[in-house]
Formats: sequence, structure tokens, C-alpha cells
Amino acid sequence: MKDLNILRLSTAGSVDDGKSTFIGRLLFDTNSLPKDKIESIENASKKRGLDELDLSLITDGLTAEREQGITIDVAHIYFSSKTCKYIIADTPGHVEYTRNMITGASNSQVFMILIDARNGIVEQTKRHLFIASLMEIDQILFVVNKMDLVDYDQGVFNKIKSELTELQNQFNLNNRQLAYFPISAKYGDNVVQKSNNTTWYNGPTVIDYLEQIVLKTPVNEPFRFNVQYVIRPHSDEFHDFRGYAGKVVSGRINLGDKILVQSTGQTAIVKTIHRYKDQLLKAEKGEAITIELDSDIDVSRGDVFSHQESRIGGEKVFQSHICWLSTTDLNLSQKYILKQGSFTTQIKFNQIESQLNFDALAFEQNPENVGVNSINIVEIKSAQPVFLDSYKANPKQGAFIIIDPNSNGTVAVGFKS
Repeated sequence: MKDLNILRLSTAGSVDDGKSTFIGRLLFDTNSLPKDKIESIENASKKRGLDELDLSLITDGLTAEREQGITIDVAHIYFSSKTCKYIIADTPGHVEYTRNMITGASNSQVFMILIDARNGIVEQTKRHLFIASLMEIDQILFVVNKMDLVDYDQGVFNKIKSELTELQNQFNLNNRQLAYFPISAKYGDNVVQKSNNTTWYNGPTVIDYLEQIVLKTPVNEPFRFNVQYVIRPHSDEFHDFRGYAGKVVSGRINLGDKILVQSTGQTAIVKTIHRYKDQLLKAEKGEAITIELDSDIDVSRGDVFSHQESRIGGEKVFQSHICWLSTTDLNLSQKYILKQGSFTTQIKFNQIESQLNFDALAFEQNPENVGVNSINIVEIKSAQPVFLDSYKANPKQGAFIIIDPNSNGTVAVGFKS
């Protein structure tokens, strides 16, 4: 049986946009919930005095969240349809939880923004659009929810769609794949089943659209391989074996290709590509392999392989966007650790060039501090050359994390400019 494709989704919405109910509807109507889970939701709904299932209970699993009436963390939710498997990063939409939304969106291929049909586009919608643009997400779904509360009025939907179209230039979305859906998550209109209440809407349901998505295949994506481990068995059976285990971050590698070690500039020919007990002729993005070279050159954990024609210029000083995750403010006099793949190096922040004003949705110079949830443009100075692509050109090789060596906690996520 052929394996199903896996699609990574991320959701965002303002308070009371019905995001939890929307996700619950997706799971319920695709028959992705076990019987005992449905019974549990039925009982909880009855205790609340409801005649119908409260589908928001499927994702709002924490007692504290239910009491507050909001979802305050990132939950990863798994479900499948006949043709695809889905992983939803359910992120809170408020500005106070920007770090959660950045974390959830960083690995997502599709960004679903919920909009309350009664309220239309609000400031939070624009913030979500900004983050979708920053994260270079190509597929963006605008899900206009609670159409039942505006009598499924086509005019309401068209007005919201028109206003969103006007924002495309402002947020650099003209080259993205955008789609618009009038839904009622509470009653299931146009989520998994076509609605009889929106006869004026000729488009697909949300699930039908997700199933037909064809993700863009990067053209001429450069080969990048991060060395996670140098294998030297020192055994009679593998006396002279020296292999480099890791993952193909982007592009592809073929048997016989000449590779370049970024940190040393040395080159060698790919002699063998191993995947467990198999030997391969090629390996592509996402594959975990071991590469054996035709000559014994200097390679260490954290090194990056590339083809010679697509080498990365190692930099000790570079500009980056960062989202600050820690509740402790950034300290310009402190040293931090940058980690990308298996590579680590000590860094300092030379300067904070600007910080995003979430109200104006513009970067402003000379911020007073870099605190939790802030998005900043910074200049970083590293102890060793850092081999990063720009995030826009190659996201997997353009993103990194910042670690506080005192607490060993991750304090920021960065995106090379």
C-alpha cells in the first residue's frame, strides 16, 4: 500500500474566532477520533448544558485553558483523510504568544488564518499575515468562520475577501498560493462537507483543497548535508571504514559527485551512500544517510557538505531576524550559543538594529529592550564562520536557534537575512 503524503499545517486566529472548534470539526468529520474520545466529548458537552457536541473540547485539553476559555500553548494534532496525513500546529493567535506562533509556523507548509465573519479583518489578522510573510509560507488559507451568525451572507464574505486582496501588496503575498473559504465550524459548512447554505460558493471544502495541494518543488535547490556523526568502527570487519552520518537538508547528492567541506574548503568524491544496510545511487532532501568519501579529509561533527558550485560564504558577522523566546531580556554584554543542525559556536549580538512595532507593523530603530515575543533585526558576531543560506532562499539551512549557556535554554529562533 502506498504511503500517504504528509502535510504540515499551522493555524492562527484571534480570540473567539472558533479555531479550536474548526480543528475539532476537521477531526470529527474525517472520522479521526476514537469512540471513547467522542463519548468523552459528549459527556463534557452535556455537563455544559449543550445539545450538540462542543468540538472545541477536542483540542482544548488542559483544564487551565478551558477555565480561561483560550488556548495558550502549541498543540500538535494528527489526523488523516483518504489521501493524506496531516499534522496541525495549533498555535494561539494573541500577540503575547508570538513565540508560540513562530515555533508552530516554522515547520509548516500551509498557514490557515481564521477570521470571524462578524468582525472581519482585525489587527490580529494583519499580524498573522505579517508572520506568514516573514516565515516564507507559500500556501495561505483564509477561513472565514461563523458564517451561520451572519446568515451565510455572500456580501459579508466577499467584503472580507476583497479587503484581504488589498492587503496582498502590503505583506508581499502576491506570489503566494491564497485561498478563501466561507465556513461554519460549529455546523460543518464547507469544512469537510459541502454546505447547502452557501449555494453561491462554488469552491472546494477546506479538506478537499488541502488534499489537492501540490507543494512547490524548489528549482535548483542547493545540496546541503549536515554531519551529525563521524563513524569510525575500529573493528576487523570495518577496519578502514570512515563514514559521515547526517541528513540531507536540501537538494540531492549522487554517487560520484564531488563535495566540498564548507569549514575547510577540502573536496572529495562520494564513494558510497549508505542507508542502513542499503547502498544508494542518490539521496534527496530529508533522507538520513551515511556518506563515505574516496579520500580521508578533515571532517568533524557540525560540518556542512555542499557541491563546489553552490558553496556558502562563511560569515563571522551577519544580519538576521530573531524572535526572542525567553522571559529574560536579551543582554548585549552576554555571550550566547548559536546552534544550526549539529553545528554550534559562541556568539554575541553586536547591535539591535530595529524591532517590530506590532501595532504599526513596521520595524522601528533603537528599541529599548529585546523581550519575550519581540521580533527584531540584529547583527550577530560569531567566534567561528557560520555557514548559513538566507532563510528566503533555503529555509532549512537559513534558520537557527540561540541558546543561553547559563541555563541551557533556547532563548531565540533566528532567520538569516
